[in-house]
Amino acid sequence: MRLTIVGSGYVGLVTGTCLANTGNDVTCLDLDSTRVDRLRQGECPIYEPGLTELMIRNVEAGRLQFTTDREDAYRDAEVIFICVGTPTRPDGSSDTSAVEQVARDIAEALADGLPSEHPLVVVKSTVPVGTTESVADMIRAATDAPCSVADNPEFLKEGDAINDFQKPDRVVCGVEDEHGRRILESLYGPYVRQGNPCLFMDIPSAEMVKYASNAMLACRISFINEMARLCDHFGADIARVREGMCTDRRIGRDFLYPGIGYGGSCFPKDTLAVIEMGRKANRPSLLNEAVHEVNQAQRTWFLDGILRQLGSDLSGRRIAIWGLAFKPRTDDIREAPARSIIEGLLTAGASVVGYDPVAMDNMRALNLGLEFAEDMYKAAHEADALVICTEWSEFRTPDLTQLRNTMRSPVVFDGRNLWEPDTMAELGFTYSCVGRPRREPSAVTS
Repeated sequence: MRLTIVGSGYVGLVTGTCLANTGNDVTCLDLDSTRVDRLRQGECPIYEPGLTELMIRNVEAGRLQFTTDREDAYRDAEVIFICVGTPTRPDGSSDTSAVEQVARDIAEALADGLPSEHPLVVVKSTVPVGTTESVADMIRAATDAPCSVADNPEFLKEGDAINDFQKPDRVVCGVEDEHGRRILESLYGPYVRQGNPCLFMDIPSAEMVKYASNAMLACRISFINEMARLCDHFGADIARVREGMCTDRRIGRDFLYPGIGYGGSCFPKDTLAVIEMGRKANRPSLLNEAVHEVNQAQRTWFLDGILRQLGSDLSGRRIAIWGLAFKPRTDDIREAPARSIIEGLLTAGASVVGYDPVAMDNMRALNLGLEFAEDMYKAAHEADALVICTEWSEFRTPDLTQLRNTMRSPVVFDGRNLWEPDTMAELGFTYSCVGRPRREPSAVTS
């Protein structure tokens, strides 16, 4: 099939590349000429493991191309995917203006007879319930040319997006007619051969599935963090509590890891969007409001713990930060808890030096005033404390003796509970983490 992907950001580029990889002829349309030039040169503008290689392979095979030319992109298109951003407005609602502009562009292209005889327009951007039907109304108000409209939310985890697209837990498709259903069945057939479902439903339900899924996962994260704060107060160990909880099959283990809260572009944005949808409908989303408040408070609670131990005036203190991205395997620093921690430490007068395997350039662009180190041990050199904000794999089993010896004071605040408190105490560290009793150093022999 000939496909047009409007938007070559995270969702658009992953979607276009993966669909090209199953033999479709894919054109990615983006109005950012600099981004398109980079893509044409084989340079992936985002960090996502495996994406660059897959993209280059499909470009070389002639199945994937990039353009800023609307006419070129829409000509003969059988399916048009809308994959543009829907950022959060100050009031928490989703800004759908880019989606609406694409709808107007598609209507113009249809009126000019550029796409195929009966194209399918698929909204893949995360949009409030009712947006896809509004897109259909906008297109049909501007032209009598036939087209079908569908909603097909994405469920891509940053750091594992290629695997998520190619081996999905489920594919959700909101359709209005059999024409759209047949096309999406054909497109997604290669990805659901192992038996995972391709679920067809009405369009509003498909739009809501994305929000409900992310809100549920965010809820689990905030729940375990709230329990961790109670454990910290009462001297219980959240690791043991979690073990006792998660052996219950009704509860399970996923997304119940205590830490310093979620970040990124999905959970914060989607939780706020659900809250705003509830307000507009006069159906307040009280649980989601609490989830958001707990998440934002978690990083403040963790920072307060650092300042209680080190003192509120950190002038002359050098603090190392391991991990700047909101999660491992991505360079995304949007809503990253590390940023809140760093800003708090800088405000307290500390000299802060950060290290992250891939996200340092993005954090450097913010000009917060921190230094950067080329590896994790250099970041910790002569540090008065180390703060762990992202659970990168290389942080899980470092040379702890080397770490202790390179620090001025072997004090660790672990926001991701990577290490065992008793082991850290035995190695001479003062170790604090999330919801586990703090350990003071034991006598250490070199």
